[in-house]
Amino acid sequence: MEAAVRVLESEGVDTVFGIPGAAILPFYAALRTSRIRHVTVRHEEGGTHAADGWARVTGNVGVCAGTSGPAGTNMITGLYTALADSVPIVCVTGQAPRAKLHQEAFQAVDIVEVARPVCKWAVQLKEPAQAPWVFREAFRVARSGRPGPVLIDLPLDVQRGECRYDPALDGPLPVEAPAPRPEPVRAAVEMLLGAERPLILAGGGVIVAGADAELRALAEYLQIPVQVTLMGKGAFPEDHPLFAGMAGIQTQTRWGNAAFLESDTVLAVGARFGDRHTGDLETYRRGRRFIHVDIEPTQIGKVFEPDLGVVAHARPALAALLDHARAAGPARRPGEWAGRVAELRAVLPRRDDFDDVPIKPPRVFREINDFFGPDTTFVTAIGLYQIWSGQFQRTYLPRRYLVCGQAGPLGWEVPAAMGVKCAHPDRTVVAVAGDYSFQFLMEEIAVAAQYRIPFVVVMINNEYLGLIRQAELPYDMNYAVDLHYGEGGVDHVKLMDAFGCPARRVERPDDIRGALAWATEESERARLPVLVEVMVEREANAAMGASLDAITEYEPVPEPAFFVGQ
Repeated sequence: MEAAVRVLESEGVDTVFGIPGAAILPFYAALRTSRIRHVTVRHEEGGTHAADGWARVTGNVGVCAGTSGPAGTNMITGLYTALADSVPIVCVTGQAPRAKLHQEAFQAVDIVEVARPVCKWAVQLKEPAQAPWVFREAFRVARSGRPGPVLIDLPLDVQRGECRYDPALDGPLPVEAPAPRPEPVRAAVEMLLGAERPLILAGGGVIVAGADAELRALAEYLQIPVQVTLMGKGAFPEDHPLFAGMAGIQTQTRWGNAAFLESDTVLAVGARFGDRHTGDLETYRRGRRFIHVDIEPTQIGKVFEPDLGVVAHARPALAALLDHARAAGPARRPGEWAGRVAELRAVLPRRDDFDDVPIKPPRVFREINDFFGPDTTFVTAIGLYQIWSGQFQRTYLPRRYLVCGQAGPLGWEVPAAMGVKCAHPDRTVVAVAGDYSFQFLMEEIAVAAQYRIPFVVVMINNEYLGLIRQAELPYDMNYAVDLHYGEGGVDHVKLMDAFGCPARRVERPDDIRGALAWATEESERARLPVLVEVMVEREANAAMGASLDAITEYEPVPEPAFFVGQ
């Protein structure tokens, strides 16, 4: 285990989130003498989400550790979340001794088989001599190709074993960043140059690859507007003249959908064409050609067959596209299409200036946008508040907007924010949470309080399972979703006080900004998580629909200054 911990150190791990138990104590004994900080969480799912947040914001591999049995099964949701969103984490579990595995020993479960479907690799260490090499391979697998999670199961007798290991002779295994073949790159550039209304769609793969500079250079050289997916928010600055919004059936902008529907060619880089982005595929695909760039070959054609597939790491792929574009001709000047996208942005906004009481949710995000700076790191999970966040929140830098996009586990925000703050103590970290999601893993507030990990929680409290309440509308029911916190309910301000943490409730829109300023200052002063609970309109709905051209707007939208044609 000393060799395994030395591997963690050399791989750049500075924090391990976990809970010790009898079956993992030899690993913890080695961890105790290392320079790695250990944060004892209150639930192993919280530990995996904290490692996930740490990994998303650093680009490195996050680590969570736990004992045998339920510790591993509690990690499954976190492993699935990391797999779905291409996040590299390593989960380490203890296990009964090898001789006891077939005897139904206490807390002995075949966690490798349980975890295999939600991991890139799940492995049980069989021999002490394998320890440093299995840990090295775990980090290589987690980082390589489409990143993702790995689980290492450690039988107790193997942990107690010895192996030969010299850290001076060892180091991280190489991770390939495959470059594209020149032929498909040339074909892609020809398609882009021949298009009248091209778009670049930047997915989360652009952020994972650290390819935001290459993306911007290509877009500016060819004057192609850029859209982002929810996972791609931050890959392209939203105040850039070429920013074309977001298309989708939930997290989308009105003008983003309009621009997408007017496009004729889409270069998708590191995007997986998730169903909440595409909606009805016939509408999504009609009238446009697609170029799909992805590091994972089997992603191409998974949802629909593109006109051209390019297998490559996003950074060398975008660099190669720019090189071929330069060879094909001089940089382009802004043209009619870029002007058209800017026009759509001007005439198809959504309102966020509501002064209503109860507070309308878009107003909360207006205040968030106006108060927090571009270097603030936001984390948000799943529900109506995620949809409002995707629609209204502005993002300018990569790895500053972290969201569990595909798996959508409730409770993700608080532990993820904790992981982010551990990785970047100097950053302002804000978790945007729903009232129900907050309660899933609210025990991790105690961890942040114990270890003095400060961040701000902005709770959008509609006292409902809001997204499910809205989804029930076609069924003409409002069933099993009411979370009205009156007498006998949860007082989140008192709850935070019980954890020893400050909190404030806001019920009027003019008080939001002052509460955000107070919470930001107070969290850093006290070195604690601080809650701003914003009570919003209970039955507010988010704009959404079944296809890009059929979005229902539930709030009044500004009248366009002039007619917008198709």
